[in-house]
Amino acid sequence: MSIKYTVIERGEPGVTGGGTKKWYAQVKTDGEMTVDDLVKEIEKFSALSEADIRGVIIALENVIQKELANSKIIRLDKLGSFYPSLSSGSAESADKFNVSLIKGAKVNYRPGKRITDALNTATFTKDK
Repeated sequence: MSIKYTVIERGEPGVTGGGTKKWYAQVKTDGEMTVDDLVKEIEKFSALSEADIRGVIIALENVIQKELANSKIIRLDKLGSFYPSLSSGSAESADKFNVSLIKGAKVNYRPGKRITDALNTATFTKDK
């Protein structure tokens, strides 16, 4: 297995007209994995039933949503970590900062070592 890529031309950011254009690699995705697909793959490595696996995935999703909304870092061992972060405007002092300056929240993901290692040792194939 290898990561497929294509080559695309991009201009220089912030330069009118694009400036000097260069060519860069871009991942060429090859479909997607749905929860149904994941369940079928997990069944191959587990004695759990399809319903049990599906139930665990849905429960995990619910717990992650709840705990991220409570400012928790979710550490899933070798899978990695999910953690909340904020985007906000600034104030001249801490006293002048108020919640209206918070623009939104998002979820960050930091992959675990096994996932990082898998990508570090991946091979690459140019898509035709």
